[in-house]
Amino acid sequence: MTDVQINLAAELARIGEDYAQRVRGELAELTQLAARLESEVDVRPFLERLHPRLHRIAGSGGSFGFKTLSKAARDLEVEANGWLSQDAVTLDLAQRRRFAKEVAALANRLTQREAAPTQAVAQAPSAKTTVSGNGGKVAVWLVEDEIPLGEHIVHLLGQFGYQPRLYTRFDAVAAAVQDECPDCLVMDPRFTEEDLGAVEALMASPSFQALNCPVIFVSASGDFPSRMRAARLGADGFMLKPLDIPRLVDRIGRILEERHAAPYRILVVDDDLDLAEHLRLVLSADGMDVEVLSEPEQVIEAVATFHPELVLMDMHMPDYSGPELATVIRHHDDLLGLPIVYLSAEQDRKKQIQALRSGADDFLTKPISDAELVAAVRVRAARFRQLANLMTKDSLTGLLKHAHIKEGIVRELARAQRTDHPLAVAMLDIDHFKQVNDSYGHAVGDRVIMALAHLLKQRLRKSDGIGRYGGEEFVVILPDCNLQVAQSVLEDIRARFEVLPFLHNDHEFRCTLSAGIASTLEYPDADDGQLLIAADQALYAAKHAGRNRVHVSQSM
Repeated sequence: MTDVQINLAAELARIGEDYAQRVRGELAELTQLAARLESEVDVRPFLERLHPRLHRIAGSGGSFGFKTLSKAARDLEVEANGWLSQDAVTLDLAQRRRFAKEVAALANRLTQREAAPTQAVAQAPSAKTTVSGNGGKVAVWLVEDEIPLGEHIVHLLGQFGYQPRLYTRFDAVAAAVQDECPDCLVMDPRFTEEDLGAVEALMASPSFQALNCPVIFVSASGDFPSRMRAARLGADGFMLKPLDIPRLVDRIGRILEERHAAPYRILVVDDDLDLAEHLRLVLSADGMDVEVLSEPEQVIEAVATFHPELVLMDMHMPDYSGPELATVIRHHDDLLGLPIVYLSAEQDRKKQIQALRSGADDFLTKPISDAELVAAVRVRAARFRQLANLMTKDSLTGLLKHAHIKEGIVRELARAQRTDHPLAVAMLDIDHFKQVNDSYGHAVGDRVIMALAHLLKQRLRKSDGIGRYGGEEFVVILPDCNLQVAQSVLEDIRARFEVLPFLHNDHEFRCTLSAGIASTLEYPDADDGQLLIAADQALYAAKHAGRNRVHVSQSM
């Protein structure tokens, strides 16, 4: 067990003890309250006070390992609710005594703690994870016994900004992973010099398993046995030789993007602080970013500052119900798509459906295991992120769409004017792209577009904005960057792009790009539209001058 897992287990145990201590006092109060059922003429007020507290214990007990307590409280809650649903509550003395006795017996159930939740501990990330190469570059190791081919692939991967390294034997990789860890491993599993079990031995070794490193197989054979072998070994990708480098880069980019995606942001709204903290720990152990809100009246402010990708809320809180809070959230147009999931002990299906009509998306019933909770939350948050990306990002390249890159220019121009730092905007266009589509088909044309998109993402800074402006046109926003630096960066990208080989039916071809740049230093009074027009005019000048070049705009 790692230190992270040990600390998490200790924290969960501490919260469980706090919960038990608090519930012990609450059960003493419930026992006194239930005892009055025997002497009071009108028992409805007492049942109305008992019911919600039994409901809460029924929902929370299981989360802390008190499943027997949770079930017993559930039975009593259901019974009380049945009585309260009648117009007149008429209980004989035997019923009152039996109910009071069973409420008093709940305290005994508190000592019957079943196995504490362990899924969260097992899911906690290990300390050893993949590490990028020197200088923040992505380290890609290639295992290829044909040295000229391996050196060629390494050179091309370097053009995309990766830090590639070539190995010609699996045993050399096995030795290297003792001390280092690539971000991605690309290898041909069919070597001639080493036995066929070398790949299996490498990938089954404890050192390699500890890396948690994605693996892409490249092979000259795409038959079913080869693909099945890769699947059984847990490969993340399978590509055929001759290797299409832009496709390989696209696959590496997608795998790493998924692995290193920002944590899902989850907002937990619950007045039960022990349970809320338990939820926070369980979800955090799975890599999610979780905030807890115990004051529901601040939910809009919390959403505005935290930007959650899912709200997980209790349905029954002292002053507000979950459906009421969901309605308040849905009154805000920009929050209409935010997933809201109830986590409640409510088991009445009619009430669940009624609650969902208020604008929530789903209903999770307490008690719920840690594994079920994590899976349910992760799936829904992932779906929300996918939908959000579809709205803002181009599906082919993953870059910002036309409208959103223009919004980025407005935002960065305002920042540049506020900070008095230079801003450069560039427009790029793939030369003679129509000929690519006409000659090789749109599928190949898409790969050319994707290759340029990956090149831009790899060569530009995280702070730069990149968007697909339309077709084969791209817009790049370079904050805090003067014209000379921007020209140097775009020239480097142009030079790298023109040497990339693309394949179609074993035919290799290359493409070029043209770019135009405008800067706020040359256009201090330009607005976002004028800056973009200046960059477009510079692009036109580059095209007119013969293409495959970068031009800068010097005046309006």
